[in-house]
Amino acid sequence: MSISKPTGAPGSYFAALGVTTEVLREVMADALSKGGDNCDLYFEHSSSISVALTDGKVNRASTHISLGMGVRVRFKDQVGYAYSEDLSPSALRIAARTAAGIANASQPRKVAVPVAMSLPNHYPVISPWTEVDIQHRVKMVRGWEQSAFQSDTRIQRVEVSLSDAAKVVMIVRPDGRLVEDWRPMTRASIQCTAEGTGPDGETVRESNGYNIAGRAGLEYYDEQRSARLVSEAVERTIFLIDAISPAPGEMPVVLGAGPSAILLHEAIGHGMEADFNRKRISIYADKMNTVIANKHVTIVDDGTLLGARGSINVDDEGNNTERTVLVENGRLVSYMHDEVSAEHYGIKPTGSGRRQSFRHAPMPRMRSTVMEAGTLDPEEIIASVSKGIYCKTFSNGAVHIGGGDFSFYMKTGFLIENGKLSTPIKDVNIIGNGPEALLRIDMVGNDPLVDEGGWTCGKDGQSVPVSQGMPTVRVSSLVVGGEQ
Repeated sequence: MSISKPTGAPGSYFAALGVTTEVLREVMADALSKGGDNCDLYFEHSSSISVALTDGKVNRASTHISLGMGVRVRFKDQVGYAYSEDLSPSALRIAARTAAGIANASQPRKVAVPVAMSLPNHYPVISPWTEVDIQHRVKMVRGWEQSAFQSDTRIQRVEVSLSDAAKVVMIVRPDGRLVEDWRPMTRASIQCTAEGTGPDGETVRESNGYNIAGRAGLEYYDEQRSARLVSEAVERTIFLIDAISPAPGEMPVVLGAGPSAILLHEAIGHGMEADFNRKRISIYADKMNTVIANKHVTIVDDGTLLGARGSINVDDEGNNTERTVLVENGRLVSYMHDEVSAEHYGIKPTGSGRRQSFRHAPMPRMRSTVMEAGTLDPEEIIASVSKGIYCKTFSNGAVHIGGGDFSFYMKTGFLIENGKLSTPIKDVNIIGNGPEALLRIDMVGNDPLVDEGGWTCGKDGQSVPVSQGMPTVRVSSLVVGGEQ
């Protein structure tokens, strides 16, 4: 059963589970009893439901529920963390005293009475999943499966999944802040397998797919988006039958709008998370207020995009989320900060403190990382390349934070020959260095697109939902690795 949006005053949801104002004050007092500089209590109740269909049969259906509290105590540059899956006052106080052990001062800190704060709503829901029964979910996945089979006779197998989740979080701070946020999520995925005749007359069998995700209810899957889910999954799979792997080499690369933003996320975004810079790990640690990109490049990390998978109404430390400009007209102007890094740099947090669950301490994380629009028509950018490649979709990527070196796996794209898209290509590794690639972006399109896929970001063993987007751009030179 999905968790409904709370209708009472902030704090009442967990108060009904026995976590009263007095309990909160006692737990925070225990957390600061050893003289810790600050603390936060993070309560979370989450649930999820998923349905999956393969070979015409619903072969997986699952639910998951989680409940607990994490307490973090900060003392100078040290952090103590503990959590409890038991919300009884005694269990919460034991966790707080455990985290308090990081400090060794004799003077305990004072704790204010928690006062509820109002939040914006960046993910309004029209049709909550609590009102959608399992049979309707099954009908949806069956309909998508049938549409995929009907789209092309070369489709041999279809796998479909639909999931929804929701969590209520409450963050309480010793300065009196109490915030409560309801965070919905949904994701649908179609994976197809097709068989057909390849470029050389051989029989080719390929698999590919498409997924969509957002913080929304049933209304997310309107007719247009549902049709796109199916058509993209089918077209991306059929595309691979006729595609080749290009010859390797160093060449201009045009990154298509939307999914190509994985380059922003991996090669650039992680390096701008402030903890990596505070620890002098990131290659951008000494680049603040310097030019690191073409003057037409502006990059933001935005927690406020309506309904985006990466959006949050408040971060996991209880700080306001925001639109954080990282690179403005080519100049690095900010990192993404949680409270620890913000204190180190003597500035305000950017609302970027995020955690996977109550079992994890927060750290600076991306939300929706987006490059803003330029002025050029995408066709003009493609026409500027006499020999190169056009990247359409990616499946994964990796980066070395310290050096900025990256490798991305492009799933589908095209050769560019004499300024035109020509032969379909697949299975290409794009290799480069983040800061160098950023400097080599010399043309920026006017077609910004935030990808609607269900992207998840991993860091230090924690995974959080994110979004990413960009317009069409040209990188003057990158290493392209193919099979030929």
